[in-house]
Amino acid sequence: MTGVGAPQVSESRWRARVLTISDGVMAGTREDRGGPAVAAALQTWGALVEWCRATSDGDDAVEGALRDACDGFSGLVVTTGGTGFGPRDLTPEGTRRVVEREAPGLAEAMRSVNPLGRLTRGVAGTSGQCLVLNLPGSPAGAVECLEAVIDVVPHVLQLLRGETGH
Repeated sequence: MTGVGAPQVSESRWRARVLTISDGVMAGTREDRGGPAVAAALQTWGALVEWCRATSDGDDAVEGALRDACDGFSGLVVTTGGTGFGPRDLTPEGTRRVVEREAPGLAEAMRSVNPLGRLTRGVAGTSGQCLVLNLPGSPAGAVECLEAVIDVVPHVLQLLRGETGH
């Protein structure tokens, strides 16, 4: 997190879940650094992070893990990893099977934070009362992308719950 100029988010607590997408983390050959970095940033912005979990790369694994994360949940579900161009980087494809409505403005805002953002294929969208955001696997990149949209997340969650009168 950059610290200076970090977004101020509503003081009311909102719920979040973090899902790391990585064959290496699942095999125990790589340390999960992205998930904990995202969870720590979310907590500083007022989220109650319910859990951090991991699943394998691949569209079927991502779809199943996201369905489990969103089922009966109202809040933010963030993925980190699997958004690049590797053969098993299929997080966006698995995510598209779960989201009911895409939110391209959020995905584009996250991509615009730095030149490397153009290399992420991550999507954003809603599933029931969940906002789903795909972040890159790099801890710094994931937090930087999340920082680009975090200021609107509480409002999106209120809209999804029908709490705004719109």
